Order: sequence, then structure tokens, then C-alpha cells
Amino acid sequence: MRDAVRVLVIDDEPAIRALLRGALEPAGYDVIEADNAAQALAAAQAQAPHVVLLDLGLPDRDGLDLIAPLRKAGATVLVVSARDATAQKVAALDQGADDYVTKPFDTDEVLARVRTALRHRAGPDVLAAGLRFDDIEIDLDARVVRRAGAEVHLAPKEFALLAELAANAGKVVTHTHLLRTIWGPGHETDVEYLRVAARGIRRKLETDGAAPSRIRNEPGVGYRLAVGMGS
Repeated sequence: MRDAVRVLVIDDEPAIRALLRGALEPAGYDVIEADNAAQALAAAQAQAPHVVLLDLGLPDRDGLDLIAPLRKAGATVLVVSARDATAQKVAALDQGADDYVTKPFDTDEVLARVRTALRHRAGPDVLAAGLRFDDIEIDLDARVVRRAGAEVHLAPKEFALLAELAANAGKVVTHTHLLRTIWGPGHETDVEYLRVAARGIRRKLETDGAAPSRIRNEPGVGYRLAVGMGS
């Protein structure tokens, strides 16, 4: 029998830990709790959680400082914090967080984000020369994209954006990272380039370009390729 997924909940509020435990355990996850940074790091080393739900406002250390060591320990890190400023979200993602959920939160959304993080952790379906997500196939060598088997023409920057998001499926990728990777150093503030490319991808791959479900925008932060968020 496959071992249950271990989720480490790091929060100094007992009510929040209880709320998350009450949502996670019925879904089949093993829950570990920590109410400060020292406990969290010790638990990460001793119990090797697969996923961490991390509050940033800890009593003994800023939660941002824990992201890198938790990732180094092999965990996927989802920040769950009352800090809702765009700068804080970008800082957490740049430190290596896989996702960011603001308080107050809906437990169903947190569970969906955990499922998505686990799919991202497992990686995409790897084909001989590319990747496949749901009904989208990306042939990296031929630079061809297919949806439900039909070829879809993307402009070069659109393909590069889709490929970068696919490599980080389910994870928010910041504007700065995307612009630096695709357009090069010196273009980190040219967010309109991203908007144009994202619109092009949505027009060609989304069922409803006005209400996109695949290429999702995190306002002021970045973009995410959503893969089966509701499953």
C-alpha cells in the first residue's frame, strides 16, 4: 500500500492548524504540526514532509527565511499567509515557494492547491521530445503544440512562454523570471510583453479566451499553467 502524503502545517495559531488538519486528514493526508520556525525545521528533517503549508508570521523567525531550507529538505512549499501585498507574494515565490494562498482562505481551495502541487512534484507526462498536460502536447524539439491532437500555431514568444509555464505546471512563475528567461536581461519590467503573449496563447488554447482556465494571471505577480485544479 502506498504511504500517505505527509503535510507539515506551520502556523502559530492553533485554530488555523486545527482548521487545516480538519480539511487535510479526511482527504487522506498525514498531518504534522509546528507552531514556530525551530519546530518546523526539526519536523522537516525528522519526518520529511512532501508538502508544507507555511505561515510567514512566525514568533521566532520570518517564514520567508524557511522557504529555502524547506525546499532543500525536499518539500514542496505553499505559503498560507495574511500578508497580501504583491511584494510579499513575489518575495516568497522568488525564494522558491511553489504557491501562495492568502488568509482568510477556503479549505477547498487549499486542498486543490495541494493536489496541484503534488502533480507538479510528480512532474508532467514526459514524451520522447516534449511534455503533455491534459489535452495539450508540447513538442519541444519541433516547437509544435497540439491540442486534442490538432496542431496549434504559436508565435515564437508564445511558445517560449507556454514551455516555461509547462516546465513549472501548477506553480506561479513571476513576471521577472519569465521576462528575464524569455526576453533576456534588461526586460524585467516589460510586463506588457507578457500580457500580449499570454493573450495569444489564451486565444488559441482556451475554450473561452475571456474567462481563461489554463493560463491564469496572478495580478501583479506572475502567471500559472493550471492543470486539473478542480480534480
